[in-house]
Amino acid sequence: MPRYIFFPVILILMVITASGCASKKRLSYFDDIVEYQEGTMGSLNDYKLKLKPEDELMISVSSLDPKATADYNLPFVNPALANATGLSSTPQQQTYIVNPLGDINFPVLGKIHVAGMTTQQLAEYLTERISERVIDPVVNVSLVNFKVSVMGEVKNPGQIPAENERLSVLDALVAAGDLTTYGERENVLVIREIDGKKVYGRLNLKDSKIVESPFFYLQQNDVVYVTPNSVGESNAIYNTNNAFKLTVISSIVSALSVVTSLIIAFSR
Repeated sequence: MPRYIFFPVILILMVITASGCASKKRLSYFDDIVEYQEGTMGSLNDYKLKLKPEDELMISVSSLDPKATADYNLPFVNPALANATGLSSTPQQQTYIVNPLGDINFPVLGKIHVAGMTTQQLAEYLTERISERVIDPVVNVSLVNFKVSVMGEVKNPGQIPAENERLSVLDALVAAGDLTTYGERENVLVIREIDGKKVYGRLNLKDSKIVESPFFYLQQNDVVYVTPNSVGESNAIYNTNNAFKLTVISSIVSALSVVTSLIIAFSR
């Protein structure tokens, strides 16, 4: 085969081969799971959300005798004041803000160091202390400002409020509308602050062992960043079938045009 025909033909074959390989790229998650096998996953029951400075807590204390626990509850927001500030007119109990030292000031009991506790541990501690004066108190503790931020290649980036204390990276991505077709599923970054320092964890959504990562369940104010692909890789891998076919056809036509031009030139 003449050289002026050989090289364009090789070019065409390379384009078709590369395009064919790219089309096999999968957008699915957990590709390594063939079938469920009991005991192959890490334990998910050891996850515990620890309280930190700036956390906002709702704490309520009740008992069979409401008067006995009245002093252990913060007063409710005045409805008139709520209307003036644009809030709901429904009375709402005030909340506790964990200070920079990790403490809260609790009625009757005074200063309590809560940083490092779970909400359940704090509830148990308060129940024990209040039981010294009140018969069978019931203490409920909830974290009301638990939120994370999701950004990068997701359909609806922004802040995601958590409805409970068990928010996984998958829950956050679902709330953000899932990844776009340009999101790198093997490289999801979680940014977290621990003791005033930023730490980073990378998650591979195609790996089922993601559930064993300390970054699988999110903590207060975590940032989830979905890394984008490069424009060229994104177009080659994630385009729709029609766009993919047009790219291949365009490449073939361009190559054939070069071949035709060379043949005409050498024929002359």
